[in-house]
Amino acid sequence: MELREEFLRYLSEAIGEESIDVVKNALDEPASVSVRLNPSKCEGVHLPILDGAQGVEWSSFGYLLKERPVFTLHPLFHAGVYYVQDSSAMYVGQAVRDMLGRFGSLNRPVRVLDLCAAPGGKTTDLAASLRAAFGDSFLLVANEVMKARATVLADNVGRWGDPNVIVTSVDPKAFACMKAFFDIIVADVPCSGEGMFRKDEEALAQWSPDNVRLCEERQRRIIADVWPALSGGGVMVYSTCTFNRFENDGNVDWICQELGAKKLSSRSLVPGFVPGEGQYCAAMVKDGDAAAELRKGKPQKADAVQKMVSAYFDCPVSVRRKGDMVIAVPTVIADLVDHVASNMPLLSSGTAVGQIKGSDLVPDEDLALCIALRRGAFAEAAIDKPTALAFLHKDAITLAEAPKGIVLLTYKNVPLGFVKNLGNRTNNLHPQSRRIRMDIK
Repeated sequence: MELREEFLRYLSEAIGEESIDVVKNALDEPASVSVRLNPSKCEGVHLPILDGAQGVEWSSFGYLLKERPVFTLHPLFHAGVYYVQDSSAMYVGQAVRDMLGRFGSLNRPVRVLDLCAAPGGKTTDLAASLRAAFGDSFLLVANEVMKARATVLADNVGRWGDPNVIVTSVDPKAFACMKAFFDIIVADVPCSGEGMFRKDEEALAQWSPDNVRLCEERQRRIIADVWPALSGGGVMVYSTCTFNRFENDGNVDWICQELGAKKLSSRSLVPGFVPGEGQYCAAMVKDGDAAAELRKGKPQKADAVQKMVSAYFDCPVSVRRKGDMVIAVPTVIADLVDHVASNMPLLSSGTAVGQIKGSDLVPDEDLALCIALRRGAFAEAAIDKPTALAFLHKDAITLAEAPKGIVLLTYKNVPLGFVKNLGNRTNNLHPQSRRIRMDIK
């Protein structure tokens, strides 16, 4: 790979002249492939792709694969059993986990914002870490300003299946009105993309010192815009997939000096010294007082839909409506979700349960994939891999021995989605937007 002299100079300033050859050699090698398991879905499930895999140092659920499989043809990928993520990017999750002990004594749910969240790798990692630390007592807001990328984010959050995650698509400055609301903000800010050189030749072609300066200024604007939303004593985890000092340590120093914070930790991962594509990550604690408590709203009256929906979940839920779509939000965070919704539109929240059609409810796929789904709430049918792929391809399938009506399909005992079984055929309820489009034969 032909690297520009300006880039090598910036890299030398960041990691030292003696380390340059290690990085240059690494960038000429094929990119690594890694996945991170969903701890709420992977127990007891054998994944052949992990045979011979190597664990990721900073992620107990991360694995470096021996080769890149065709993930699209893996039903458990679509079921949210694992997420494909660069191993270096997984370090951000570890940086957050190192900070969670600061919030263990809060007598309320922990509030976290993943500011630049698409496509969802860090969001799903955060969700798993927050659940491990606090059970149901957390709210994770995943935001992506670009609408098309936000749709991908919402899909990946739906597949992961944690009902304590909500998705928004607003400019970072929209959060400024939510003063001192968040305990933790993770900002994986847009950068000059030096960590993408091995995967994306266009990233190398577009790199320039001018672009670095542009990114540095944009990153400062993003952090300054969202800074009011972080509580005093709250933690900002700042990260990029680039290596130069301007977008990394330089910006962290600026945040601490200009906005008011203390640096707690930082680490720069670069190719050759780690298997992945590289990542910079720093944690800072904000000066000032802690977040104020929010008033609790009045509990909504239970109705027939609320009682029906509650029977689908293992945790208490509160029902919300979005048109004819029924949404279930864990009751423990319902007031917090309503508070966010009062300040900005929500792209998704809680779990999409389904649509009301007359007196019936047609279940949504996100209900099938939700980790809080009560098994036994629906009739189930175990299917093999060819049938699972046909379902995901949105082909017609037949369930001769399954009861008529709504049936939850499972693959290796993991929920995959719903069909309406008519006996001689089924109505495939897999979303058109998520169907496999490649040839599965």
